[in-house]
Amino acid sequence: MASAVFIRREKPLILQRVVSTMRLILIKYLFICCLGLSLSGCESLKNFSFKGEDSQDEYIGWNQEKFRTEAKTALEAGNYTKAIELYEALESRYPFGDSSAQTQLDVAYAYYKSEDPEAAIAAADRFIKTNPRNPSVDYAYYLKGLINYNRGIGFLDRFLPTDTSQRDPGTARDAYNNFEELIRLFPQSKYVPDARQRMIALKNNLAMHEVHVARYYIKRKAYVAAANRASEVIEKYQRTPAVPFALEVLQEAYTKLEMTDQAKDVARVYEQNFPNGPPVPEHKNSTLSHQIWDFIGLEK
Repeated sequence: MASAVFIRREKPLILQRVVSTMRLILIKYLFICCLGLSLSGCESLKNFSFKGEDSQDEYIGWNQEKFRTEAKTALEAGNYTKAIELYEALESRYPFGDSSAQTQLDVAYAYYKSEDPEAAIAAADRFIKTNPRNPSVDYAYYLKGLINYNRGIGFLDRFLPTDTSQRDPGTARDAYNNFEELIRLFPQSKYVPDARQRMIALKNNLAMHEVHVARYYIKRKAYVAAANRASEVIEKYQRTPAVPFALEVLQEAYTKLEMTDQAKDVARVYEQNFPNGPPVPEHKNSTLSHQIWDFIGLEK
């Protein structure tokens, strides 16, 4: 009877020792893990501080003129990454003063040349927000328009005769709005004449894009949608080269919908306004390579 009681007391004692041993092992394991992470963090911090010291050493003794000269040299050489680095270093070391605003503009332009439109627009917006009365603020608005105007032009576009009106018109609308805002806020700006010319090209492209969409609806036999899109071109983009092509699409859509009277009215309007056909060919001065590209239809 005594031995039985002894056995019942021994089991909890053994279990308690096992639990204590496991707990001790777990604590040691966690301590080793924390120690390893701490050492790793210290090593990373050490590397970071060394890197920062090296970067600082590179520009020790540089004044504003030195930064500007080196940044301009990098910019002219096409080393835009280095130019951005130098301009941002200049801005961080000399955040105040008469030339600080110009540095912000230089950063925006360097990002634009490096084909980083998001960073360029962000930099231009920051300049506009912090320097609303600066004499060069009109250039910041103009630069935003340029960025969006040239956005999406890649390698192929520089060497092949692609039709820009067949692409996503989102950035074209942004550019148009940027130039429009420039003209509204700074009508006497020296950048206004160029902005107006670019707006004409943008409006023509936006109008032809709508014609391409209307033609797509014709191919899909969505004649109501085609008629609506063509009508929008005629109403919204008057005096653009796209209008006669929109009238052709509208006449075809009405004909397919068996709306004979409306089709005849559109034909009469076309004949009165464009008796010799569209005044501007759809592909003005198109080359053989342009015709081949359009025949393949890679953009459609």
